[in-house]
Parts: sequence; C-alpha cells; structure tokens
Amino acid sequence: MTYFTKIIILLGSVLLTVSSYGQINTGKSGKEWNITTVSSVYQLKVSSGGDVQFVYYGNKLQSDKAQGSMGTEVPVRGGYVSALPVLEVVFPDGVRDLELEYVSSGTLNVDGFETLKITQKDKFYPLTVHSYIRVLPGYDLIEKWVEVVNTAKKGSVKIENLQSGSIFLPENSYELTHFSGIWGNEFRPNTTPLTQGTKTIQVRDFKSFGSSTFFIRPEGENGAQQGEVWFGSLQYSGNWRVDFEKFFRGNVQVVGGINFWDQELYLKPGESFTAPRMVFGYSNAGTDDVTLKLTSYIREQLLPEKHRDVIRPVLYNSWYATAFDVNEEHQLALAKVAKEIGVEMFVIDDGWFKGRIDDKAGLGDWTVDKNKFPNGLKPMIDQINAMGLDFGIWIEPEMVNPNSDLYRAHPDWVFYFPNRQRHEVRNQLMLNLAREDVYQYVYKSISGLLRENNIKFIKWDMNKSLTDPGFMSAPSDEQRAVRIKYVENLYRLVGTLRKEFPDVWFEDCSSGGGRIDMGMARFFDFNWASDNTDPVERIFIQDSYLSIFPANTMISWITHEDWHGQNHPLEFKLDVAMAGVLGIGYDISKWNDEEKAIAGEKIARYKDIRKTVQFGNHYRLVSPYENNRSILQFVSKDLSESVVFVYNLAEYPKATSLEAKKTKIVRLKGLDPDRSYTIEGIQGLFKGDYLLNYGINFPVNGAFKSHIFKITAQ
Repeated sequence: MTYFTKIIILLGSVLLTVSSYGQINTGKSGKEWNITTVSSVYQLKVSSGGDVQFVYYGNKLQSDKAQGSMGTEVPVRGGYVSALPVLEVVFPDGVRDLELEYVSSGTLNVDGFETLKITQKDKFYPLTVHSYIRVLPGYDLIEKWVEVVNTAKKGSVKIENLQSGSIFLPENSYELTHFSGIWGNEFRPNTTPLTQGTKTIQVRDFKSFGSSTFFIRPEGENGAQQGEVWFGSLQYSGNWRVDFEKFFRGNVQVVGGINFWDQELYLKPGESFTAPRMVFGYSNAGTDDVTLKLTSYIREQLLPEKHRDVIRPVLYNSWYATAFDVNEEHQLALAKVAKEIGVEMFVIDDGWFKGRIDDKAGLGDWTVDKNKFPNGLKPMIDQINAMGLDFGIWIEPEMVNPNSDLYRAHPDWVFYFPNRQRHEVRNQLMLNLAREDVYQYVYKSISGLLRENNIKFIKWDMNKSLTDPGFMSAPSDEQRAVRIKYVENLYRLVGTLRKEFPDVWFEDCSSGGGRIDMGMARFFDFNWASDNTDPVERIFIQDSYLSIFPANTMISWITHEDWHGQNHPLEFKLDVAMAGVLGIGYDISKWNDEEKAIAGEKIARYKDIRKTVQFGNHYRLVSPYENNRSILQFVSKDLSESVVFVYNLAEYPKATSLEAKKTKIVRLKGLDPDRSYTIEGIQGLFKGDYLLNYGINFPVNGAFKSHIFKITAQ
C-alpha cells in the first residue's frame, strides 16, 4: 500500500496531513493556472481576447477531457448573455455593460493558505475587479470571492449585483440536494433533478431555517458511499442566493452570494466592496466524504480560535422550568440540582431584565429587573459559581419591544418606512443595526452586562423575521444597502465582544435554527439547531445538520415537551441529545431520585465519550429518512476510539435467523483496518477490516429504544 493510497482510505482522519498535495501551478505563459487539491483540479486560462476563461473543475484524473472554455471566471452583464452574471454594474453615464480584460495575477498568503489573485479591469471605465481563489488542500476545498474597486477620481459606480463566485460542471445529468425548513422543522433535505433552466434557492429574510449548502451529483450515482459530488456553501448570514443553471448541452453553472433583491451599492471614487467567501469542493467518494471535508473545515478553520479546541460543557437552561417567572431563589434551587447531576454551565433564559414579565415588554432595556433581582445578578452568580458551575445568560440584542424605554426614546431606531405599518412579530420590532448609534447602544449594553457580571456564556437569540427594511436617515445612495450594512455590523459587534471578553462562549439562536451558516460559524461557538426538542423530530433534524456542521457546534437539550404525545423515555431523550453538545431543559427541581440518577449516569457517560463526539470524524451510517432507525458513528482522530449511537424509530424484533441478522448488519467507517477493536456490550475482538467491510449487528430492539456503543482499539 502506497502512502497516497493510505491517505485516500483514511482521508477523514488525516485531512491535515496532505497539504503538500495542493498547489497553484502557473503555466509558462503566466496566463494559465492549474489549482489542485487531493481530489480536484480547477483550471483557468487567459484567452487570446484577454478575458479569463474557466476551463474545468472536477476530478483531476479526468482534467485532460476538458473541452475548451466553459465560461468566464467572472461572468458579467455585458456582451453575450449566455451565463449567469457574477457582477452587474451601472456607470455614471448610464452604461450598464462590462468588458473585463486580464491585467495581472499573483499568489499571496491568506491566513496561512496559498491564494491566487487575478486582477481584471474594464476596457474603458475606471473599474478594477480582483477575483480570489484560496486553496485549502488538506480539506480538499477551495474558497472564492470577488472584490470590486472604483478607481475613478469622480463619479460613483452602482453595483446591482455582486456574487461570491461561479463554477461550471461538465456535461451530464445531475440532481441537486439542498436543505430548507420552517420553525420546528429545520434542515429538511430536498433532492431534485437539475433540468434545463435555472433553479434558485434563496433567502430574502435574515432567517432561512435551512442552509445555502448544496450537493450536486450525477443522476444514478450510488448513494452516500461513492460517486462524484460537487458541493458548496456561503459564508454569509444575511439574505443570500445560489443559482443553478442547466444549459441545453448538459453543463451546469453554479453562482452564489448575497441576494441583491431590493439592494444596491454605490462605490464612491476609491471605494471597494468585497463579496463574502463561498467554499466549493469536489469528491469522488460520495456525500459521506463531503461531510468529512465540511465538518473538519468548519471545526478547524472557521470556528472562533479561542474555543476551537476546547471541550464544550454540559449545559442547563432554565427556560422550560420558569419561562418569564424568574427569581434568585428558584434559579439557585435549579442550579443546586444541576450541579448534583453533573451539569457544568448554568444558563438563565428570558425574563431577567427590566419590565420582562411576558413577551410584550422589556426588549431593548438590558438592565436587571430589580423586582426580580433586588441586588442585581451578581449575588446569584457568585452563589452559582460557588457551587462549581459557570454562569450564562440569554439576550436578544437585535430586537426591541414597542413597550420599552428604548423604543419610547428612539422610535426611529427600528426598521421602518414612513407612512407605512410597522410589522410586529411576537410584539417586537427589529433594531436597525446598520445605524452607528444603534450599534453603539447595543455594544455598550451587552459589554456592560459582561463587564459587571461573571458571565461565561451568551445565548444570542433573534426571533423576528425581517420586515420594513427602511433606512430613511441614511443618504439616498446608501438606503438600499441597509441589509448588507446590518450584517457587517452584526459581525463587527460579535467580533468586538469576543475580543473584549475572550473567555465567553457564544451560542447562535434564531427561533431555533433560523440563522445557521458558515458566516455565523466564524463568530459563534455553538448553534441552537431547533426549538423542537422532541427526540424523534430531533433525530431527523440532527441527521441533516450533521451532514454539514460538526457535532461540537450543535447544542441539543432534553425537555418535558412532547410534540406527538409519545411519552418517550428519559434515557432515549438523553441518548439523542448526546450526539452533540448535551443540554438539560427540564424543571429539574421537580425530578424524583430515579430521574436524577438516570440523568447523572447519562451525563457521566457523555463526559466519557464527548471528546470523540465533539472532535472526531462523524458518519451517518443509517439515515432515518431511509430506515426506521438512525445510526451515527464518531471516530477519534487517532482512530483509537469510536462511539456509535443507535436509535430505533419503530419496533425492531430480535433477529433469530441468519438472513434476518444480515438485514441488521451495519458496516462501520473510519476505523483503522489493521487494528483490532472491542465493542462494549458485544463479545469478541474485531479487526477493523472486518468491521469496515462486513459489519456488525447492534443488538437494539423495540420502538424508541436506543443505545450507545463505545468501540476501543486494543
């Protein structure tokens, strides 16, 4: 077995050791580029006419089959209209046509990775376009983004559309898988053939309950285990779009970036604007391999560096125990039980601030309610800390209730249009974070809260959908850029708070999983994947979530809520929640000794396996969308330990015949074929090669039964 073959077999466990296989090779003319990763090659060249042409992206062993140009690297509005444009502008004289020509190129280091920068300019007008391709060879990925510069001495250029990048796929029949949803039903997978024409997935709101991530496979490819996959995702948290155009000949163009619906930007002389990054990848080893690439990339490159390699704590959140009726005595009683069962982080939810007795008042007034906490939060936090627990708190800083001191003082600080209705949701309006005075108010409020109290965890919620995005106080040429400025200031705000309070964990919540994306992943340590805590529903949500995001970003609670009246066992709920970052949301002050004992044992079990769960490679062995059970596997980076979660969604009788047993045998993944392993609860010593190629029958029987199997190398 050669070293390179070993890399392919164990790709998930050695992603960071293969960086030598990625490089940017420039041809002798200086105007041709081969950009290679482990599996793929991205090819560009400058044509005789001076424009930068896209040649090929896909399997590098098949790159010699590329047939000429498939399009331009930065498609524009201008000339032929055969491709989806990445850039559309209007010049001061009204011309809205672009003609780009190659100027120069070079490589630079961007955060430790080699990056190709290609500069083009318009043939007549003073506009420069820089396109970037950052190579992440150890992850088998590339990132793309575009920067536009107005180099004129006078006159503004209007940008009507600027996307992050474009790729073209070779001629074939393809199917697209993407994820969408609604509140309580997030991340549902949708698969559809790509027929001739354009398919768009987009968000005009700030919330999606899905993802900009997509998988494109040739039709007829064989499931998750093998076959070609092109995939991508945006690093953006506002209104985004991804377009897929299938041409008559069978090739496909993919374009993604900010959704410029109802938006425009004006670049004044000397100003520039840079699109958010978009990550693209190719695999010839199926969607399981895509999951390994994306989850490793997010965990090791995007997540905030301070906590990137830190074990996530077991959480308790008091919302389901108290709702808005919070007080020091009850919180301390909950904290006492939380400590007894093994919780490490105690989080107080909504209801702690001024005037907050229900959802009709108080948002925006981020001071402690003296009626509930006469001495402030500090005495309670000190007592919780004395128990050995860290303390966290819920906030919703982007929102305001009309019934608040803030709104009464500054009704113009929200999104609104004059002479039009202000649309409330949950009795709240959205602050216009694009305004500098709003930004400063929110920053001072939250930084003051953190400075005055020993808070180690922030649950950052956002419950209202975007309405009425008016920015009437801005100059007329800036008003329709309000969404873009909002997102910029959101990133700026969280980034500033993280820098000032580096020990604080930040959780991203938006009515559950309404705003989960790779843009937020650069600033938040965790995601609240859904308000739906029903364990069966969660199995489906978590299966999709874990196809994109690593387990150490997924907070999963157990609660008393029973969405379907099935009264699931506490053990089953805990096992489901342990596939991510474990959280408890019950009123544990009412638990009996048996319930406390069950939770205590499960939390201890979770602490034993969580390093592998949170930092290992994970595989979705059996999908609940295809079977009446779900099986997840996590494998430590050194391949010495694996954890398998088995969840039954229906009655699974014991297999008594050999044929029946065969139907329940599951092949494991990611193990070292040359090592031997033991499996808790199953007798015998198993070679990794046997488990990978033949498999094992996990003895879990009965509806809504579950078990966690720890596998250890000997």
